[in-house]
Amino acid sequence: MPYVVDFKDVSTVGLESSPVAEALAGLRANEGRYYRTKYDHEFTVSPANEVPEVVDRVNRILKEEREIVIGSRPLEATAFEVDGLRMDYVFFESGLSVNVMYSIDDGGKRAVGFKLAEGMEIPEELASRFKFARQKSKLAGVIRGSYFVIKGVY
Repeated sequence: MPYVVDFKDVSTVGLESSPVAEALAGLRANEGRYYRTKYDHEFTVSPANEVPEVVDRVNRILKEEREIVIGSRPLEATAFEVDGLRMDYVFFESGLSVNVMYSIDDGGKRAVGFKLAEGMEIPEELASRFKFARQKSKLAGVIRGSYFVIKGVY
């Protein structure tokens, strides 16, 4: 069942099995606030097993673009379009958030972003390949993030 992410009253609903559930909930709420503020979009997530096509699409892009396979279990996912962009998000049990930004128009922005919840170690599958910058968030504490540009067509 879909869950509208509340960034005013942060909840761990759907993320309880994560060892960093509160930090991951803050990270998820931070994304919710961003989309509400910038695009007036209500950020809604579903249990990953209810939207396997989203998880599969994100996993396929990671595998085909960089030979990356995320070892953690996906907990929640969402897909939506906003301002000419198709956005896919997967929130993993480890505290990792992966988003795919894919411009609907040819030649637009297309990238994969990684964000780590506070308290989460950089996953082995990403540690040697990416440098993570730090960003402070009122909702999520310190978020570490990185990204890469998508070269293929999906």
